[in-house]
Amino acid sequence: MGINLNVNGTSHELDIEDDVPLLWVLRDELKLTGTKFGCGIGSCGACTVHLNGAAVRSCQIPVSAVSGQPITTIEGLGAGTLTALQRAWIEHQVPQCGYCQSGMIMAVSALLARNPAPTEEDLAAAVTNICRCGTYPRIRAAVSALGKPAGDAA
Repeated sequence: MGINLNVNGTSHELDIEDDVPLLWVLRDELKLTGTKFGCGIGSCGACTVHLNGAAVRSCQIPVSAVSGQPITTIEGLGAGTLTALQRAWIEHQVPQCGYCQSGMIMAVSALLARNPAPTEEDLAAAVTNICRCGTYPRIRAAVSALGKPAGDAA
């Protein structure tokens, strides 16, 4: 079946079964491997991408459900440059193993787009991604530092 995907601002016409999860189309067909496979049941968030600006778990969405809608992956987040969030991630040394980080950044960036100054409670409620390394304190520090002047970060 012909599916039109708009990924990172580029249109792709794909001849693919309509029930294939978006995750596998991104990784296997479009070779965008920043989006990770984690649990396969939508719980861990390693596969998080933006669909119409909202964070979604791409392992749970059939590609037919997103045809023609704007999808952003970690590769398209900064359009070739690091976002403020990605710079904060580096400054606060958030990643350890790094496996969950692209999904975590996508979830946090979707939250920040609709709430630029989230509380810790907002962050906990909106970002349910799992980090096996337990970098949650660093994530909170990176997010809280975004609204502060340089050198004033927690």
